[in-house]
Amino acid sequence: MCVICGCSNGANITITDPSMGEKMDEKQALAQAGHDHLHAPGVLHEHPHEAGHDHSHVHSHDHAHPHEAGHEHPHSHSHDHEHSPTAGHDHPHAHAHGHEHSPTAEHAHSHDHAHSHEHPHEHSDEAVLHARQHGRTVALEQDILAKNQHLAEHNRDWFAGRGILALNLVSSPGSGKTTLLERTIRDLHAQLPIHVIEGDQATANDAERIRATGCKVIQINTGTGCHLDADMLARGLHQLNPPANSVLMIENVGNLVCPALFDLGERAKVVILSVTEGEDKPIKYPHMFKASSVMLLNKIDLLPHLRFDVARCIAYARLVNPGITVFRVSAETGEGMEDWYAWLHGQSCALQPKVAAN
Repeated sequence: MCVICGCSNGANITITDPSMGEKMDEKQALAQAGHDHLHAPGVLHEHPHEAGHDHSHVHSHDHAHPHEAGHEHPHSHSHDHEHSPTAGHDHPHAHAHGHEHSPTAEHAHSHDHAHSHEHPHEHSDEAVLHARQHGRTVALEQDILAKNQHLAEHNRDWFAGRGILALNLVSSPGSGKTTLLERTIRDLHAQLPIHVIEGDQATANDAERIRATGCKVIQINTGTGCHLDADMLARGLHQLNPPANSVLMIENVGNLVCPALFDLGERAKVVILSVTEGEDKPIKYPHMFKASSVMLLNKIDLLPHLRFDVARCIAYARLVNPGITVFRVSAETGEGMEDWYAWLHGQSCALQPKVAAN
């Protein structure tokens, strides 16, 4: 489970190529790579032992120890260490005891390694217990985000090496991301080679819509996960393998919260906000708008039928992110899309000279 947002508990990630009907679940993707995480095609990294990479392991096991007090109780051990697959090792263990002793009772453990004991019954102060739990949660959040950031940098290096403009499209569900993508692909198919990775919890509906435009697309279904992460994107890239000097559009899971925290290795986040959602979205979800380089204010063709203050919405967006670029567009009628296309051309051209086309 993701301790950042609580999602992905029991999630089964599936990657689908709708053009071939091929599906690859998480276990198949890992087996294909030969180790427990994937990288964008061509990313090199060192793996010093047979497991395929150098990393820390977390082990847990339960066993009982005899006590002079005349009873036995189970202990749970967890420890982080680095070792080769066959090497022996000595290390400290932390034990948590779920039983009670008298304050003066002595008890001995028959194992010969150092350990420290934590007895929840010794601390009646709930604030201390809460602080300890909170500290562990913060540490786990930092570990998860740090690992994701490391993988995101691998993706970013791969994109840079091939001159690929990677954009992470984020929004609430129903903002019009897929419709906007469909129109962008059709209007620019002769000018920009666009490939797409679709992210949804379930179904390949959006991928099928994108495929109908003639664009190559891969669908990633996150199960109960509410966002894509850098590792999922790397798996999708293995299947998609976009060519040099192309544009990769990543349509993230509809969510204005968690995708703001998870860098995928993209050049920029593009947040789509429809005028049907209310002009105060940027200040309700400031982290997303602060993390985005561009805001597409979509469905402006509906403005005559709504009470929506465009100027206030843009002011809110620039309150949380003064540097954000705003385009007013209608994916339905095409109004304002030329400005969006001009931005795409400018971003793509800035990358292309660095890499010769294959």
